[in-house]
Amino acid sequence: MNQRQEIFAYALTQYGVSAEYLWANLPDYAVLRHPSSGGKKGKWFALIGHIEYHKLGVARLGSSDFLNIKCRPDMAMILQQQQGILPAYHMNKQHWLTILLDGSVAFDELVLLIDGSYDLTKPKKLLRKTKI
Repeated sequence: MNQRQEIFAYALTQYGVSAEYLWANLPDYAVLRHPSSGGKKGKWFALIGHIEYHKLGVARLGSSDFLNIKCRPDMAMILQQQQGILPAYHMNKQHWLTILLDGSVAFDELVLLIDGSYDLTKPKKLLRKTKI
């Protein structure tokens, strides 16, 4: 099983969500999103696709699957020092990261980052108003 398949299996087991393929012209791109509630579609917590290395600014021939996840900006700067973790492709580079799914990042670490992204993108709970 490759890392893409492992991520999909993890999301299904951990969060009960399956990959959604939203774009006919990008059949290798899938999103993972929070379950729907109240008729609204949930927010994305991950995007998985396939891309040529040069589009990510990586000086290597070929291509790789990648994972985009949301991350706190202070952590994003630290994590980008690690091999295989880059500023986000096609997303806000302050709040999102791109992770190469080429084996340079261990699956255990991917799981932690996915869990963090899931938590950061959770719907905000309504605050109960109290009368003073």
